[in-house]
Order: sequence, then C-alpha cells, then structure tokens
Amino acid sequence: MSKAPFYITTPIYYPSAKLHIGHAYCTTIADAVARYKRLTGHEVFFLTGSDEHGQKIQRTAEAQGVTPIEYVDKIVDSFKELWRRLEISNDDFIRTSEPRHHEVVQEVFRRIQQNGDIYKGEYTGLYCTPCESYWTEIQLDENGCCPDCHRPVEKVSEEAYFFKMSKYADAVLKHIEENPEFLEPKSRRNEMINFIKQGLEDLCVSRTSFDWGIPVPGDEKHVIYVWFDALTNYLTPIGFLDDAERFKKFWPADLHLVGKEIVRFHTIIWGCILMALGIELPKKVYGHGWLVINGGKMSKSKGNVVDPMLLIDEFSADAIRYFLLREIVLGQDGNFNRDALIQRINADLANDLGNLLHRTLNMINKFHGGELRETAGLTELDESIRAEAVATAKEYRALMDDMKISDAVKLVWKFISRCNKYIDETAPWKLAKDSTQAQALANVLYNLAESLRIIAILIEPFTPSTARKILEQLQIDNNFDIIQFTDAEIFGRLEAGHRVGKPQQLFPRIEL
Repeated sequence: MSKAPFYITTPIYYPSAKLHIGHAYCTTIADAVARYKRLTGHEVFFLTGSDEHGQKIQRTAEAQGVTPIEYVDKIVDSFKELWRRLEISNDDFIRTSEPRHHEVVQEVFRRIQQNGDIYKGEYTGLYCTPCESYWTEIQLDENGCCPDCHRPVEKVSEEAYFFKMSKYADAVLKHIEENPEFLEPKSRRNEMINFIKQGLEDLCVSRTSFDWGIPVPGDEKHVIYVWFDALTNYLTPIGFLDDAERFKKFWPADLHLVGKEIVRFHTIIWGCILMALGIELPKKVYGHGWLVINGGKMSKSKGNVVDPMLLIDEFSADAIRYFLLREIVLGQDGNFNRDALIQRINADLANDLGNLLHRTLNMINKFHGGELRETAGLTELDESIRAEAVATAKEYRALMDDMKISDAVKLVWKFISRCNKYIDETAPWKLAKDSTQAQALANVLYNLAESLRIIAILIEPFTPSTARKILEQLQIDNNFDIIQFTDAEIFGRLEAGHRVGKPQQLFPRIEL
C-alpha cells in the first residue's frame, strides 16, 4: 500500500557553459533520497531543471553571437545527458523558458500584485549580475563586492516593481524559529535567523535594462526578477494552475535540497512569496555544503573544474555516485580528490563488494552446482550474520530518514565487511572437503547469498546499476519498481532450490 506522496526538488541549475562535478553532487543526493523513498512505498515526485533567464545569460549569448534560447538549449541538453548517465530518476525537468512556467510565474505575480504586495517604484542600488542578487552597502564584503561570490557589483537605477518582503519578515522569522525541522542543518538555520534580524527591505522584482525573461503582466517593458521566476518553478509541474487535486497531493514540498549559497532565496524570499500567496511553506529546506577540489573551491580561473562526464567515462557512474555519497557528510563541505576516489573504488567496490559477490557465487557453483540448499542446525555464527543483516536494514532506515546518507552508506559497507569476515571464519572450502559438514556448508552458502540479496536492495539508492547487477547474478528479479524496502528487512526470502548465476566482475581494480 502506497504511503503519503513525497515531493523532492533540487534547485534548477543555472546553465553554466561547463559542467562540473558540483552539478552531479546535489542531484545525486536528491536521487538517493528519491530512490529510498520509493523503496519505502512513497509515491515520489522528483523535480530538477534549469534556470534560464536573466541579464547574465543575455550578455553571454550576445557575446557569442547567438540568441539566449539558442545558448541555453545546448547547455540544457548536456544537463539532461549527465542525468541520464548518472541514472538520475527525476520525474520532470522544468525549464524556466517553457510556456507552462511563464503562465504560472505571471499568475503568481498577478495575485500578489492584486493583494497589494507589489508596487511600482524606482530602484537605485547595487546588483550582482553573476548571482542575480540585490545588495545594500552594509551587506557588501570588505572590498565592496558581492558577499556571496566576491565579484564587483553594479550600480543600477531604473523603474521597477517591488515586492513587500519586509511585510512578511516577522512571520518568516517566527516560522524558522518555531519549526527547527524546516531548515537544516542547524548552522544554516542560525544564519538565516541572523540575516532576518538585521532587517529585510522590500525586494525589487522587475528589470527594464534587458528583455530575456518573463514579462510583467500588463507592463511588458519590465521582466520579472530571475529569482522570483526561478523559485516559482516548484509550483509549475504539480498543477498549481491546472490540477488542484495534484497540487493538493504534492504541496507543500517535502524537501528542497539546495546549496548553502542559495538557502537565503529558498527560505526567506521564497517563504515571503508563499506567505503572500497564502500557500504553505515547504516542509524542509536542506542546505548542503560545497564540493571543493583538493581543498580548494572549484574555479575556472584556477583550472580545477572537474568534468563529471569524463569521470563517468573513466570510472563508471556508480563509482562516482558512491564516492560522492560516502565521502561527503551532508551539510558540510566535502573534498573531491582523484586519488581518494581510486582508493575507494579499489578498497570498497572492487575488493569488499566485488569480491564478496564473486567468492559467494563461485563457491555456490563449485560446491553445489549453483543451487541453494535447505538450512538447518544453524550455529551461533550463522545466527549472528542473519541478525546483523536485519539490524543493518533497521538502522539504515533510521539513518536515511534522518538524511544521514554518508552514515547509511558506511553502515552497509560495514555489513559487507562482516560478510567477508564470515567467509574467513567459516572457511567453506574446508567444509566442502568434509562430508560430515554438508549441512554446515549449505547454511553458510545460503546465508551469503541471502545477505547479498539484502545488500543489493540497500545499495540501490546509492549505486542503482550495481544493485541490479548483483540481483541479476543471483538470478533474482531486479525490477526496482516492484522491490520494496520490506524485502530487505526479512532474512530468508530466497528458497531452497534457487539457482544462482555465474559471477561477473562488478568493478575492475584500478592500477595507479
């Protein structure tokens, strides 16, 4: 029976001219959560997409002698290809240039304006084009630059529409303070509380100095501020305008997963917009850390931007997914290091998991002709491996529910290590030489095969291709549209007489 719907989003990505590993990081986290929720019976809607409007896009396109839509089309195709290769299981990909989204943005603007919360005035101030952010003098960094990206800001003076964000400052502050689960981790929550307490000004929500954007309804010389446009994407695919029943099912969103640099937009600005619309705020916004390269932030000027496509070509998508999810504690900055990646592939994927599968299937084929046999007279060691399998599944559920993804990955690999040790402790090759130990051998081989079945289910959110390969080699149905997490919580689902396949290498060792 399906549980409550679960709506998860990544930020819609800015169409940067060069893909980098940071694009893969956030989306892989979201995909792991979405896959886990499907395993636990939820009806999941997983949204990602591209944020395509704004002055920076228009200037870049003009510099290249193409239209903005021609510029972004090519980059969006590269995003979609990356998601395909990483097996990202998103249910929709929203482009802010789509007509369906334009309609929603203009209707949101119109409703808030009709409520009296949008008014026309004159904007004179400081604007960071790369971040598409407005700043006051006191908010700039020590060099008078954008406090987020530390690049120069521009002085802007133009007619503009303003959103009465200051009107909702106290209400958003109260929501954040009274609902600690709304914004995690705690460090991000404290940052936003302090930001609001410094005072919120009304937000400029239109521009006239460029035209690559969604026109203000009734005043088309203005285009709507890119963040007002971008945040509204979360409403578009779930029927805000055209399917009230679907909208009621999926809103409020269960999880907005975003980088820490845009938490302010997703909690304060988005919170104020939703309050002005009379719509509930999302249940949770989670601000993850940055992915740094060898201890330094990725930067084209430093020449340390890592292309995820090339990594997939060299190491496989599952190896990249595993490394990102295991090595980086969600909420903290994480370091991407090529040597560390290779060490993880060799130690965890090739040695621990790969060898466990290969040894197990080899022994079942060699000693029992590929067939599992009845178990009986289990030893204390046999019982302990079974108990640990069930305990691992139970603890894994608790960790994933608490967004402790790295800990969940490590927990599964702890059990994989325990299974490898179980082989050494029981020495099936010795049992096979003693006819009086036939039952003991049958018990060990069954326990190993059943443990691998459970492991495959537990790793599916992290390494989906590898999970399917394990079940395929065990000759078990590997359709994860059917498999549920409860299949991992019970030891003994495999039946006597079941035949396994021949072992095939999961991950080749990488020689340095």
